[in-house]
Amino acid sequence: MNVLKALAEAEPVPYWLTDPARPEPAPALVGPVTCDLAVVGGGYTGLWTALLAKERDPALDVVVLEADRVGGAASGRNGGFCSASLTHGLGNGLERWPDELATLERLGRDNLDGIERTLARYGIDAEFERTGELDVATEPWQLDDLIEAAEAARRLGHDPVLLDAGQVRAEVDSPTYVGGLWDTGGTAMVHPAKLAWGLADACRSLGVRVYERTPVRSLTDQGGRLRLGTSYGSVSAARVALGTGVFPPLLKRLKHYLVPVYDYALMTEPLTDAQLASIGWRNRQGIGDSANQFHYYRLTADNRILWGGYDAIYHYGNELRTELEQRPATFVKLARHFFQTFPQLEGLRFTHAWGGVIDTCSRFCAFYGTAYQGRLAYAAGYTGLGVGATRFGAAVMLDLLSGSRTERTRLRMVRSKPIPFPPEPLRYGAIQMTRWSIARADRNEGRRDLWLRTLDRFGLGFDS
Repeated sequence: MNVLKALAEAEPVPYWLTDPARPEPAPALVGPVTCDLAVVGGGYTGLWTALLAKERDPALDVVVLEADRVGGAASGRNGGFCSASLTHGLGNGLERWPDELATLERLGRDNLDGIERTLARYGIDAEFERTGELDVATEPWQLDDLIEAAEAARRLGHDPVLLDAGQVRAEVDSPTYVGGLWDTGGTAMVHPAKLAWGLADACRSLGVRVYERTPVRSLTDQGGRLRLGTSYGSVSAARVALGTGVFPPLLKRLKHYLVPVYDYALMTEPLTDAQLASIGWRNRQGIGDSANQFHYYRLTADNRILWGGYDAIYHYGNELRTELEQRPATFVKLARHFFQTFPQLEGLRFTHAWGGVIDTCSRFCAFYGTAYQGRLAYAAGYTGLGVGATRFGAAVMLDLLSGSRTERTRLRMVRSKPIPFPPEPLRYGAIQMTRWSIARADRNEGRRDLWLRTLDRFGLGFDS
């Protein structure tokens, strides 16, 4: 099939944000206000922080400040994989925190359970389906990694299902599959934008003031309180929580740890019953393939297929521009890979094509910290697996702001920081070399070259 024809009518916007359920934006902040806790960022990190803060202390006065619209950035553009993992997968966790991984896995599963309970408690219709995730091998060399992952998961008390080629194709039929590993309970599928909108509504129901189209321009210390300057007003807060992701940080130290990496996705038109039957997928798992440059894909509530990943693009100087959210060369590549995976869906068209930035750090999962004598806390660096982990990050920030020593704050993962990225031009050169090397590894049965082995040795662990 001509992939250009399949892409010809794709709208250049995130599918999730075109949903008719999208609420009208709240008014911007005008004039000065005071509060106990100011939360900067109306994505998952900020909204979970506000909600958990009010659940812990209903008397707390909480304000949320969002530069654009709630869920308008990474929280409304992602694939909707809500994972229990706090460490960007078992492999990354074993490499970095082997002694506390059992605790991290338990806390991650508890966190995912907590998300599910919250959606039920507040009546949030986020199309939550706890169907698990299926890692598929598309080359024989990837099977050994799946076997190792299954053994590691079983040692931690999980019960993954290891599938041979016939078994995995009985679940989802692609001629490219040679095996698979199904984590049946550790991941849920969600409508990411509806999750953000529902969390904002839950916050408001508890008395949180949410201001949209209110970018924070400045942060200053004013005699024991922190002042946030906005376009038309200001907030004086006893405590501040930063959940701004990779966008230019109010706390300058964060820029050394974060890089914006652009990720891209396509959405198909709804599959007919016959098209869906041709691939199976009755258990509706989220799917990711096992290459270093990998695809992620899943079914929506109306049986469209979201297909994303593979290309991860960094632009020199941490560049952030709206124009970079569209990359036709990547969309063509993704469409070609889609039809190679599902040739039986020839003739299917894509209705939406979009991209956006992921806040990436060198350890591939969130890091945390405080500033201003403990009156400000931050969580950042989720590296594309933050839909679920942001709730945990919010709880960590609230623990840090309260000065409490909890099981979370005692974790070495929480107390440590990732290795910072070098300044330009070394930053760009290192990232481009890494992209080239992982693509080369995929072409060479997973064998990692000297560059990747050097990164592994220094704990940078670039493998996706």
